[in-house]
Amino acid sequence: MIDADLDGGVIKQRNARPGQGMSGGSRSIILFKKDNRAVFVHGFEKKDKANIGPDELEAFRRYSEIYLGYSKAQIAQRVEDGALLKVEKPKGEDNA
Repeated sequence: MIDADLDGGVIKQRNARPGQGMSGGSRSIILFKKDNRAVFVHGFEKKDKANIGPDELEAFRRYSEIYLGYSKAQIAQRVEDGALLKVEKPKGEDNA
């Protein structure tokens, strides 16, 4: 479930803190293309920052064009170079 679609392949997800719920938790900015790729690019605590600004959103949209446009080979090369970190679910966990 997507909390906020900010257009241009940029979404914002709310993350709950244990015992505090979603409203006071953190936020994640993710570059996202359904059935293809999700790239975490930024996180912030709601208590420290209400939201991202227009300049930040525009930059994330530009990043989205780049990162979501990479081929699998280009992603693999960026991971090998250390420019990106690949995160995978632990073995034995399903997508639920």
